[in-house]
Amino acid sequence: MSLRRISILTAVALLAVTLTISVARAQTGGAITNFTLKTATNADVTLKSYAGSKAVVVVFLNPACAFSRLYQERLASLSSTYRGRGVQFLFINVPINLDAPGTAAPGEVELPTLTDASQQVAGLLGVTKTAEAVVLEPGSGGFAIRYRGAIDDNPQVASSVQQAYLKQVLENVLAGRPAGVADKRAAGCLIKR
Repeated sequence: MSLRRISILTAVALLAVTLTISVARAQTGGAITNFTLKTATNADVTLKSYAGSKAVVVVFLNPACAFSRLYQERLASLSSTYRGRGVQFLFINVPINLDAPGTAAPGEVELPTLTDASQQVAGLLGVTKTAEAVVLEPGSGGFAIRYRGAIDDNPQVASSVQQAYLKQVLENVLAGRPAGVADKRAAGCLIKR
């Protein structure tokens, strides 16, 4: 193969990668119209029902994932803190690539989780790991994705957190500012597809 063909193939490959990354980044600004989840009592919960909220935080968890368990307390605290400020938290229990039964250990906080049997919501929001959060802001065309990624910069030791990404995004959104935090890659367990 000639050097010229290799150069052309390399250029085409780089262009394809660039376009893929651009599309993935553009999804952060995309709008979600609605989805439906189930509660533990099999009642429907729709995203549309939170249109009056200032923001909706969707967090994907699984009790068998150590990262999900490490974030339980922090998420409960964030939910409690921001509920009074018009922010709704939805915790979705999703299957992961781990064959271990999962339940909260004694003394751990158990968050009220919803189920997405078809796993459409994780795909719709572009989430791939548990303990990954998505911040949605209601608007006239649906819910705009303002942030997708890690909750903070230290999933293992809460007292060592230096960057609280989710908290920073919520403060900015509530103040009417842009999210101010680029999407951060979450550490966690891969969601089973």
